[in-house]
Amino acid sequence: MPELRTERLLLRDWQESDLAPWAAMNADPEVREHFPGVLTKEQSEASAARFQADLDRRGWGWWALEVRSTGRFVGFAGLDPVDEDMPFSGVEAGWRLTRTAWGHGYATEAARAVVDFGFAHLRLPEILAVTTATNLRSQAVMRRLGMTRDPVEDFDDPAMPEGPLRRGVVYRLKPDAA
Repeated sequence: MPELRTERLLLRDWQESDLAPWAAMNADPEVREHFPGVLTKEQSEASAARFQADLDRRGWGWWALEVRSTGRFVGFAGLDPVDEDMPFSGVEAGWRLTRTAWGHGYATEAARAVVDFGFAHLRLPEILAVTTATNLRSQAVMRRLGMTRDPVEDFDDPAMPEGPLRRGVVYRLKPDAA
């Protein structure tokens, strides 16, 4: 299973020591602001187990994210096929960080590493990023990566409840624009 390294970050397999900070992160209402709710400890642990199973099975997916200089777990980033119930298909890049890791450029740095991996090693023809229309911070990361949005592709996410989180946006990136 490949690890991805950037100047400051390590994207790696999930470890037992990640479970408590991952659960705390998913219990934080600010971190989960653009999701239907917070997760329980059990839900967080189950998601980490799924993420690691995907990494083991295909060699890529949602990697645990660590700051290299400290070894501190700060979230996750990676690539995953778009859910089948979405009105589009492809492979999505994504990231989520602990609140203490916000504002350091880690999301953009990690996202650039996974995009580079997707184009160079997986030979993907395109990479998507998807978020709620209200998640302006993630959309800023998408633009920093060179991704573009066509408002015609905005959609109502079938996995989200009625309300402000339901409206989603899609950003796209081709290898020649990365």
